[in-house]
Amino acid sequence: MRVRERVATLVLAFAIDRYFGEPPAAVHPVVWIGRFARVQEGRAPGGRIAQLVYGACLTAAIVASAAFASALAERAVARLPEIVRVVCAALLLKPAFAVRGLFRAGEDVRTALEAHNLPAAREALRGLCSRDATTLGHEHIASGAIESIAENAVDSAVSPWLAYLIAGLPGAYAYRAANTLDAMIGYHGPYEYLGKIAARLDDLLNLVPARVTFVLIGLGAALGDGDPRRAFRIALRDHGATESPNAGWPMSAMAGALGIQLEKPGHYQLGDRSRPIRALDIAAAERIVGRGLAAALALLLLLGCVGRRNRVDAA
Repeated sequence: MRVRERVATLVLAFAIDRYFGEPPAAVHPVVWIGRFARVQEGRAPGGRIAQLVYGACLTAAIVASAAFASALAERAVARLPEIVRVVCAALLLKPAFAVRGLFRAGEDVRTALEAHNLPAAREALRGLCSRDATTLGHEHIASGAIESIAENAVDSAVSPWLAYLIAGLPGAYAYRAANTLDAMIGYHGPYEYLGKIAARLDDLLNLVPARVTFVLIGLGAALGDGDPRRAFRIALRDHGATESPNAGWPMSAMAGALGIQLEKPGHYQLGDRSRPIRALDIAAAERIVGRGLAAALALLLLLGCVGRRNRVDAA
């Protein structure tokens, strides 16, 4: 599939996500990946070295299987007429990313905070991130939601999009498989060594997309709801405050864009505390990310149209 077709496919998949959201779990490839990984996780051996080897094999097997299956699907639609091919490819690509689902989870937190229902807000936050929300107050809950929206703009959109543009459906689903494994087992705790390879692979795959996302957040801020110059300044200053080599870029950019300080108690502070964080800042963060992503797609479409016109003129 040519680059122009991939751009058209990506734009159509984004529209499908915007208006229809996620497919049912029974036919969702990422759900399948997660269920299979959960079964294999339960079979993990004890001991650090054994877990490390098992985790490496599990990661390689699941990522390779996801890439292989999606390559077969891509090949199956390759012989179809162009318009039908693009539509089918968009339907196949859509489950590899989830912008609407990310924003809906953020809205659940915002709605609960606006209703002053902290227990519901804490429960909703668990749908966005894995941190312990038991004792978090209004500002820290809102901060967690905004941090997750910014960070997950990488995982849920920019990374799979770039992987698709570079390597088609196999690239998108290989990334999604690695990211799913990282979310399930790539953290400190009893499965730390089981998930080390998945976590390092996820860090590597997100290295460039995280930095692209910080630029897109600045662009989204310039289009409304934020200060792009402050977004870039804070990102360049504070991106290294997080344990992750990637998460600090989009999160600190968002802190700067909104003029707030994002904090995970006991771990990091990003941005300057110029005012309290409000529930409405969650919606503003979503608009900034949404505008940045839409602007990126518009730019890709424009470049695709210009490239096609130049080829026609040359012919």
